[in-house]
Amino acid sequence: MTTPPPTLELSADEARRIALRAQGFLGAPDRRGGVRGVLRHLGAVQLDTISVLARSHELIPYARLGAVGRKAVEDAYWTGGHSFEYWSHAACILPVEEWPHFAFRRRAYRARPQWYHDLPDGAYDAVIKQLRTEGPLTATGLGGANNGGEWWDWSASKVAVERALMYGEVVCTERRSWKRVYDLAERAIPDALLHDDLDDTECLRRLVRLAGESLGVGTRTDIADYHRLKGEQFDAVVADSGLVPVRVQGWAKPAWADPAALASPPRGRHRTTLLSPFDSLIWERARTERVFGFTHRLEAYVPKQKRVHGYFAMPLLAGGKLLGRVDPAREGRTLVARQVSLDTPKAVAPMAQALREAAEWVGCDSVRVERVDRPELTADLVKALD
Repeated sequence: MTTPPPTLELSADEARRIALRAQGFLGAPDRRGGVRGVLRHLGAVQLDTISVLARSHELIPYARLGAVGRKAVEDAYWTGGHSFEYWSHAACILPVEEWPHFAFRRRAYRARPQWYHDLPDGAYDAVIKQLRTEGPLTATGLGGANNGGEWWDWSASKVAVERALMYGEVVCTERRSWKRVYDLAERAIPDALLHDDLDDTECLRRLVRLAGESLGVGTRTDIADYHRLKGEQFDAVVADSGLVPVRVQGWAKPAWADPAALASPPRGRHRTTLLSPFDSLIWERARTERVFGFTHRLEAYVPKQKRVHGYFAMPLLAGGKLLGRVDPAREGRTLVARQVSLDTPKAVAPMAQALREAAEWVGCDSVRVERVDRPELTADLVKALD
């Protein structure tokens, strides 16, 4: 790929502030747009099974808007046909207007020659028929998700409906008790959007542009990773995406920026909040290290004895920087800070503020600190929480 020389150079600090504003952490939040506005702005909100304070897709709008009611968050995502779940960065909630731009991925799944599960003859058509007559339904409503063995030992109906989801004939329109609720795309997606008319190039161009807007500024890997595109797919469309090449001081690789993000300097109030490890601000580890000088790893799947910061350590964002992290838990109406890591004494006050706000949001009326990695700061943190 031949990249035109950048006409603009950004300092590392400018790039960081652009990224914060693009992700909704700098400047006044769009409260009128609410949760749906956050979803449209980010383009994708990642889902995950882990729930500590709340599930990750609830933590995303909370981090940007503050204490939005948790039911209001779920209703904003799943009522009125405003969104659907599909494979983007991972399993993500996506704005419904982006349905046409994932046609390239649906086509790729349909052309896929090999699957991990065999599908008995007639099972696919049977699921489609059942959804047409009885839907929307969970996998349980379709006859059960599991054959009785390990979790991946899916039933024929579960295999069929998941394949139909990937093909785009079925849509996940809601999570109910964490189970996907499936419906036919012809019912769930507005007629004007229900098509695969866009060719792969147009789909990719749109997703690269969207990712660049959502990140503000990023490298090839940053932008491609946002919707899990391949590097060569990025290369094929970036010149026509509307993103502009820039040079960022201290970044070893070329970068591209959203021209709208360059039009005015990022200013305004910084959010102080705890971040889900699956937040799109920090979900790409190399980018997080490059932009914030902060190394973060989700340790939920690391053996307990090898964890450094805890099961679900949530980074602390304050003043536009990542200043530490906390591994939280809940015991009744107490938020338990099982392990607090503070990079600097200046992180004590914002950590206390973030913990108090998170506790109130999830219905806790007290915070208990169990361990601080810098023991000399424990008393200060406990005092700041009073």
